Amino acid sequence: MNNEMNCSIATGTGENYMNSVHRWGRIWNLSVMIILFAFPVAVGLIFRALPDLKGLGLGLLATAPMYWAVGIVETFTYIPMLGAGGSYLSFVTGNISNLKLPCALNALDQAGVKGNSDEGEVLSTIAIAVSSIVTTLIIVLGVVLLIPLRPLLENPVLDPAFAQILPALFGALGVVFVSRNWKISIAPIVLMLILFISIPALNSGTVGIMVPVSVIFTLIVSRIMYKKGWL
Repeated sequence: MNNEMNCSIATGTGENYMNSVHRWGRIWNLSVMIILFAFPVAVGLIFRALPDLKGLGLGLLATAPMYWAVGIVETFTYIPMLGAGGSYLSFVTGNISNLKLPCALNALDQAGVKGNSDEGEVLSTIAIAVSSIVTTLIIVLGVVLLIPLRPLLENPVLDPAFAQILPALFGALGVVFVSRNWKISIAPIVLMLILFISIPALNSGTVGIMVPVSVIFTLIVSRIMYKKGWL
């Protein structure tokens, strides 16, 4: 009887938590969307520099479908890894593939929990929230210290180091995950090498597109390898 009551209380608490996550997640995401649209509209009205509607429509027609496709793919790709709360928070604060996703995956890995579990849901949200706070504090410090540190930051000796920050970050994370099952890692690594070497237009600005592509490709190849008994 006590076990049934405890399970009922835990289930009710979990449902209340998830309802709260979805409610506040929708509110903040819609609020950010309104703010993002409001700024260019306000600037256009204040300076009387509204864009030509025909030109704006043609520009959106050429670029918007790509972002819609990426948004749909990222939704199905990131949510299973980040959980509901982490996904809402990531989509509001941005920089998912560079910061939020690695922080969440590392936190889940250190705790030894799955992203689709109740513990993973909470832990992923906390990791992404801490990442967002730390990022904001670093940006504030960067703005405050930009002038005093400018001579040091512009020193040519440090240029090679700054150019390797992101490769070093992802290299360190990559070693951890590749070492778990190196067979699965071969396919996406080979695919990305071929694409980025053969298509010069691909660069750091296309990460948002290439990450979901790599995930889907890896899932397909892993399924085939599993069926053939290679895993």
